[in-house]
Amino acid sequence: MRFFKKLIFATIIIFIHNSCSCSNCINEESVIPYLVLSKADNFIASKTGPSFFQNYIKPDFSKIRKIENGYLLVYNLFIPEKPFVKGEIRFSVDTLGNVFENMEIFGIPLCKDFPEDCNFKVDKEQVKKIAKDYGLEEGIKEWKIGFLYDVVYQKYVWHVLATLSESEGEFGYRASGKELIISPSDGKVLQKNDWKIN
Repeated sequence: MRFFKKLIFATIIIFIHNSCSCSNCINEESVIPYLVLSKADNFIASKTGPSFFQNYIKPDFSKIRKIENGYLLVYNLFIPEKPFVKGEIRFSVDTLGNVFENMEIFGIPLCKDFPEDCNFKVDKEQVKKIAKDYGLEEGIKEWKIGFLYDVVYQKYVWHVLATLSESEGEFGYRASGKELIISPSDGKVLQKNDWKIN
C-alpha cells in the first residue's frame, strides 16, 4: 500500500514537471516585460479603439522576440463570430515600449478613425459572387481568395487571384493573371490588376 502511494506521488511529480517543461509553459513576462507589452497594447488600442482591441486582438507570444534595441511584437486579429476575419499585426518597439515609427507597422485596422473599414460584412462566398458578377476571368485553375492586410490601402481587403497562364520549364515557374481587390465592408471592387511571375 505504501509503495502504491509512493508510485502515485512520483507519477504526479513527473506529470507536473513534464507539463511545465514544454515551450508553452514559458512565463510570458520572461519573454517581454509587462510595461513594454502594456505600451504596445495601448498603441494598438489607440488605432482600433479599446473595445475592438479587447475583444479581437491578442499577443502571439510564440512569435514575439527580442531584437537589437527592443522587441518585435506580433498580435493575432480574430473575430470569432466572423471566422474569415484573421490577420497578423507586427511592429517593433524599443526596450521601453516606444514604437519604432520608421519601421514596418503592419496589420493594425484603423477602426477608430475609419469604423466602416472594420465592419466586416462580406464573407468568402459573397466575394466569389461579386468577382463573378464583375466579370473576373475563370482562368485555368480555381481562384485563390484571401482575406489580407493591404499595405497600399492600409486596411484589410479580399484579394481574388485568377490564373490565366502557367508554365514551368528551364526558366523556372511562370504565370500570369488578374487580381481583384474587394472591400470586406461593402463588397465594392477597389481595383482590378494584372499580375505576372517571370
